[in-house]
Amino acid sequence: MLKRITGTKDILPQEVTVWQDIETKSRNIFSLYNYQEIRPPLVEDAALFNRSLGESTEIVRKQMFLVKNQKELYALRPEATASVVRAYIENNLDKTNGFVKLYYIGPMFRLERPQMGRFRQFHHIGCEVIGSADPALDVEVISLAAAQLSAFGVSGYKIKLNTLGCPEDKKKLAESLRRALKDKLPKLCDECKKRYKTNVFRILDCKEEACVAITRKLDIHEDYLCADCKAHFSKVKEGLDVLGINYEVSPYLVRGLDYYTRTVFEISHSDLGAQDALGAGGRYDGLVHELGGPQAGAIGFAFGVERILLLKGVDTGALAKSDKLKAYIVSLGENAKRESARILANLRKNGIAADTDYENKSLKGAMRRANDLGAKNVLIIGDNELEKKTVMLKDMVSGEQREVGFDNIIGELR
Repeated sequence: MLKRITGTKDILPQEVTVWQDIETKSRNIFSLYNYQEIRPPLVEDAALFNRSLGESTEIVRKQMFLVKNQKELYALRPEATASVVRAYIENNLDKTNGFVKLYYIGPMFRLERPQMGRFRQFHHIGCEVIGSADPALDVEVISLAAAQLSAFGVSGYKIKLNTLGCPEDKKKLAESLRRALKDKLPKLCDECKKRYKTNVFRILDCKEEACVAITRKLDIHEDYLCADCKAHFSKVKEGLDVLGINYEVSPYLVRGLDYYTRTVFEISHSDLGAQDALGAGGRYDGLVHELGGPQAGAIGFAFGVERILLLKGVDTGALAKSDKLKAYIVSLGENAKRESARILANLRKNGIAADTDYENKSLKGAMRRANDLGAKNVLIIGDNELEKKTVMLKDMVSGEQREVGFDNIIGELR
């Protein structure tokens, strides 16, 4: 028997309702903030991610799904920011719009070890705003993330905030970290020993106990920040304070991808255990120019949908019932079945969600099936009903039954 690939998941019908609910709530919030949806392709030129994420990052070195086609090398997207920026440049949005507020919902792919809340095909809900370096935009994006979580019914999360500064500031910080860690290098894990040379920021993000014990003793100040970046971060914090959004400044918070500058943030929840991140984001003011576009400030974030569902403790077994099925038709006999087909078609034509029994169940079995599906009403048609041109309409919530003429069914259900 063929099975799904490890690290992927079948999203079954009884679960899809929850996914759709989260997606709908996300779209509503994005709309309130005047964001528009963009849908980049799932597959891109692998060079796009090599350039944007950085060739030393773990995603590029270990986690990309690569597809070779003769002389070309493609990659299933491991994240969406680079794709959105590429689309912004390629479609001349910098010339037609300049400033854009975009969001996306869809699957991403990383070839990593599957574990709780982490898959090889996973799903992101995220946004990218391109064309401004205003710190007020940082505040909006973080407040947007908080509004999304509120819409999902998620509380008790923590927002961690930091700034990496401009590229020059990042260089100073990297040098400072290397100096501070040089004598402790033998005690770091094997992966962090490599990171020391290739991407020292990732050492701060390591979850190995020995590395955490070392990095949390580092005395990291804002000395590496230039005056402009200090002022920018101060305005971000002031803006969040004005909106009453709680956050914690964490000097150990970094983003491992090369393109991040200035504001970075992560939203976590202790109920998720070691892998506690719900989502993360930050500024990437140099990426648009790096990929061939104009110099443009930009910021974004993404939530992991699977993480949100895990936190909400979704009971998939209890989700089989539909909240949209208005009517379920039970026909008794061949003549009734023919009339049922006409009524069913008319209900659907008039925008009323309806279904019927295709398994030739007994009346009792068909009623049980209607209840399992969460039908609001059942229409029973037998020989007596056919004679009178009526149906027996049963309200599945109250249990009330009454006869309704064929011509009045639409009105009664509405």
